This record gives sequence, structure tokens and C-alpha cells, in this order.
Amino acid sequence: HLVLDETDDWRVSVDSWGITRREFKGRESMPEFLEFPVKNRRDWEQYKEERLNPDTPGRISDDLRGALAVWPDLGFPIQGGNFPDVGIYGGLRWLLGDEECLMAFCTDPGWVHEIMEHLTDLYLGVFEDVAGLVRVDVIHMWEDMCGRNGPLISPEQWDEFMGPCYRRIAGFATHHGIPVFSVDTDGQPDLIIPPMMAAGVNYLWPLEVAAGCDVNAMQAQYPGLAMMGGIDKRALAQGPEAIDAELERVRPAVENGRYIPDLDHSVPDDVSWEHYCYFAEGLKRLTGKE
Repeated sequence: HLVLDETDDWRVSVDSWGITRREFKGRESMPEFLEFPVKNRRDWEQYKEERLNPDTPGRISDDLRGALAVWPDLGFPIQGGNFPDVGIYGGLRWLLGDEECLMAFCTDPGWVHEIMEHLTDLYLGVFEDVAGLVRVDVIHMWEDMCGRNGPLISPEQWDEFMGPCYRRIAGFATHHGIPVFSVDTDGQPDLIIPPMMAAGVNYLWPLEVAAGCDVNAMQAQYPGLAMMGGIDKRALAQGPEAIDAELERVRPAVENGRYIPDLDHSVPDDVSWEHYCYFAEGLKRLTGKE
């Protein structure tokens, strides 16, 4: 990141997407987004040419090529895509801004289609190069497109704008024998799970409890969907009794399979090391990994 200003408490910087952000130092929190890189079509054309050309040399560095040559033999799974750099809605949001991208769905839908299609072209171009070098195990999209009350766009909008992009990615995964198509979105995704699954998604996380996600109920409702997360991170600050109760709550989902028990987001700042270790040991017992 390019640091623009800094105090003892916070830092203002420009990140790899070109977003100017203010972040607190020394504690976990959402950054304050001060400025996004694309404000109009002229910005978009310049940004697309400078940063989003699939044919830009060096997207797969020599160091990465060397790592890809040995990682499979070491048993490392290979994933294409990750936070914060690969997402369809996530990319649109990073370019235009949270409110601006949502407005664009209504005021300039053709532009939204154009940006999402171009991002898909870029991702698939890079994924194709990687798949030519190594077996890929997972394709992952970071979206963060839901709040506690539901998705930020309607299921119909998801299918209209994101569905074609996801179907292209799912087709790529099928062609290359990639078994997992994963999506990360915070909040309550229930309304957009059906169109996501219809477009090829088969793995979802982190399933935030505070947003009403219940892994046991979701397993019953979506039996073809694998999941990770779903353990209330807030329980860790409360101590052993709350941790035990939360681990016991997800036991049925663990026993049913296709579920990786994990916290439903990052570890909060108010969690002590003692409580975290207690949780880790309980998780080992739950999964038979003692």
C-alpha cells in the first residue's frame, strides 16, 4: 500500500485496487473508504487498460511458477481466487464504491454488465494459465454482498447480472475437473443461494450467526451445498460455557458431513488467548482431531 498519512492511531493509504482508505492500527475493524478509483466511464476505460488486461506479462511470476511446481507434491490444495482480489460483485464494489455500485444497477445496468463481464474475462484468463501449469482444486469468489437482513441486490438481479459470469466460471471448472466452486459473502445470503447453486456454486462461507445463519437448518434446506464457518465468533469472548454450547450446537452439521466447522468471521479483539485456545481444543475434539 502507498501510505499517504499516518498517526499513532490510524493510517491512510492507497491499496492495490487504488482505493484510498483509513484504517485503525493495532486492532481489527472495517476501514473507512475515502475514495474509489472509478467515478465515470473515462476512469473505467483508463483503469481497464492499465490494470485489468488479461494479457499483461508477469501475472504469473517466476516465483509462483516455481511454487506451483512443488506445492501439489507437498499436498497443498491449489485455489484460484481469494479475498480481496477476485470477485464479480466484489470487484464492482471495489471499483465504484458501495453506494455507487448499487446505484449503477438501476441507473446504468449496461455498464454493470460490462464491468462484470470484463472482470470475468480477466479471472478466467489467469485461471486458464494456472490450470495449464498445475491441477487446480478450488475456484473461489469473494463477494461480501449481504448484510444481516439479506443480500444487497435481489435474487433476480443476481441472476441477471452475475448469473452469466458465474456460469462461465462454472463451465471452466467443469472443463478442468475442478470440484469446488466457492463463494465468500458475509451476512445473510439465503435469498441468493438458489440462483448461486443453479449457476454452479457448491461451497459457501462464512455463514454469520448474527445474521441469522444456522448451519443445521441450511444443511437441511440446501443438501447439495457444502459449507464452512457458522460458529458464532462472539461466543469466544464469553468463556468456556458459551464455547462448549456453540460447538455442541453445530455437532449435527459436523456429523452430517460436507461442513467444515469454523468461526463465522475473524476472531474479535475482545477474545483472550486463553479462550481462543479453549475453543481450538474443543474444535479438535468435535472433529476427532485430538
